[in-house]
Amino acid sequence: MKRNTGLAALLIAFGALILLNKLGFHMGPFIGSVMGYVIPIAMVGLGYVGIQNGSKIGWLIAGIGGIILLGKLAGWIIILLAIGLIGYGVSMLTRRTV
Repeated sequence: MKRNTGLAALLIAFGALILLNKLGFHMGPFIGSVMGYVIPIAMVGLGYVGIQNGSKIGWLIAGIGGIILLGKLAGWIIILLAIGLIGYGVSMLTRRTV
């Protein structure tokens, strides 16, 4: 087997899942949820490969993928920020002054 056979099979599987989802054959909420994150991550990864190869379009692809991924992860980022604020507030209350 060639070196990139596994990657090719993975790309074919993801493409098939996207195509089936768009044609109306839903694979459940989990697949749709995962595919919403896979595409932007793949764009960032392909952009990184393009940047490493010296391609100017790699920056564009990575930038667009990063913006999409940031939008997808905004809810989690806000949750982490809220947890951090609560932890910092508790540490300020429990800190003893000398």
